[in-house]
Amino acid sequence: MTTIPTAPRTATRTATRTAADTTTEVEYALEHPARLQWAQLAPEVYKAMIRLDTAAKKGLDHRLYELVKIRASQINHCALCVDMHSKDALAAGESVERIIQLSAWEESRHFYTEKELAALELTEAVTVLTDGFVPDEVYERAARHFEEAELAQLISAIAVINAWNRFGVTFRMAPGHYQPGQHG
Repeated sequence: MTTIPTAPRTATRTATRTAADTTTEVEYALEHPARLQWAQLAPEVYKAMIRLDTAAKKGLDHRLYELVKIRASQINHCALCVDMHSKDALAAGESVERIIQLSAWEESRHFYTEKELAALELTEAVTVLTDGFVPDEVYERAARHFEEAELAQLISAIAVINAWNRFGVTFRMAPGHYQPGQHG
C-alpha cells in the first residue's frame, strides 16, 4: 500500500444491475469515513513508508510481490490493501483466478509454483506471529527457493505490507478508490 485516498464516500451509493430481462437498483451500505488523514498529519512517516516500500520490492518478481501483499492483507483484514494490490496484480498480468484462489492457497496449490507456495507460507508465518516464531521448516523451504538476497527482500516486503496494513486498518481506510499506477 502506498497511496491513501483523501475523499472517501460516506453517502449511500446505488448501482443498477441488469440480469436477463430485469433491472434492479441495489443500495449499498455506507462507507466508513477514515478516522483521520494520517498521511497528511504524519507526512514524514508516510514518505518514509513509501521509501521503505520501494526499497523492499527491489529484485522481487512483481506478480509474486503483489500476491504476497494481497495474502498478508487478507490475513490482516485490510480491505484497502486487498483492493489496491489485487488491482495492481491484475494490471501486472496476474490472473483473476489466482487472485480469487489466494485466500485458500493451501487447498488450491495447483494454481501456484513451488516458489510462490514457499513465499505464501512464509508470508503467513511472518504475518501471524501470535502463533510463535517463524517455524524453521517454513524458513528453510523459502530458503530453498530464494537466493539469500532475494529472501531478504521478500521478508522485507512482507514486513512492510504488514506495517501498511496496520495503518490501513487502524485509520479505517476505505477500499474502492484506488486505480492501478497511483503509487510509485
